[in-house]
Amino acid sequence: MEKIFSYAHLLNFTEAIFRQIGCSSDDATIAAKTLLSADLRGVDSHGVARLTGYVRLWEAKRVNAAPAMKVIHETPSTAVVDGDSGLGLVVAPYAMKVAIEKAKNVGTGWVSVQNSNHFGIAGFHAMMALENDMIGIAMTNASALVAPTFSTERMLGTNPICVAIPAGKEPAFVADLATTTAANGKLEILQRKNLDAPTGWIQDKEGNISTDAHALKNGGALLPLGGDREHGSHKGYALGAVVDIFSAILSGANYGPWVPPFPAYVPMPENMPGKGIGHFLGAMRIDAFRKADEFKEHMDNWIQRFRNAKTVVGEQSVLIPGDPEREMEKERLETGIPLLQVVVEDLQNLGKKLGVEL
Repeated sequence: MEKIFSYAHLLNFTEAIFRQIGCSSDDATIAAKTLLSADLRGVDSHGVARLTGYVRLWEAKRVNAAPAMKVIHETPSTAVVDGDSGLGLVVAPYAMKVAIEKAKNVGTGWVSVQNSNHFGIAGFHAMMALENDMIGIAMTNASALVAPTFSTERMLGTNPICVAIPAGKEPAFVADLATTTAANGKLEILQRKNLDAPTGWIQDKEGNISTDAHALKNGGALLPLGGDREHGSHKGYALGAVVDIFSAILSGANYGPWVPPFPAYVPMPENMPGKGIGHFLGAMRIDAFRKADEFKEHMDNWIQRFRNAKTVVGEQSVLIPGDPEREMEKERLETGIPLLQVVVEDLQNLGKKLGVEL
């Protein structure tokens, strides 16, 4: 059972919740827009359904609602940002703006972030570069739920990567993906619906492939992209490791099994080597490589050729990364955002607690 809410309605509610926990008006707005960008794009696992989780982190004093974000080290093209334990929904856009400004000055900008929290969907941050005729890159590490190939121990997060590339007449190319077979949020959706997980998503505590959507609660682990060695899980493991290193070892954040968990009730790891969660963001000015108009003309040509590739029987066309999300955003801005009843009840309870009516 689902209930439909307009984007504007959910935006106002979410902004009000963030203000109630102490966010400034500007920070509440950017946090709400970042969070709801997931719902608009059909990534329901990372949207308003997680709002209560962010509030619980604040209640546990793991989130600073009024952070003093700052650059603590920089060169003309690079920087390290300390997020002061702020919402990643706010810290990552701040860091991306730093990357964009550096790219404006010297062609490219690269920013690693420490002392942050969960930053929502990577796509929101990477796409900030598009309006500046830049390619945007965003990635983050996350709490350890993923077992490397041949391991039964959780060592990595779902560690997403997004690359957003502008085009001319065609919509932008936006590849936004977890480095696991499926993001944990999709598993959470299956749990809410009492459905089994597809084969290749998770393993049990002994390392056997499982379809139990609740396997993580019983000591199991998510699997790297590929699912098993025969289908290339070592490649998904390697990609997740790269995200972890870029996001945390470059910045001074926590990495591997020491990354702070998103659920506030899960104990923090012992002997943590860094500060908070880490992100890595980049912006590349197209005209640092070739004329922007020429590049976008050829991106259009690339997109059109791939879109018109011969298809297998039963499929109308080849999708370009970003197509499904863009279509979903258009639809949901017009018709509203559907929320499962369990999510609606969760938000209603949160609103009652903080004095904000859903």
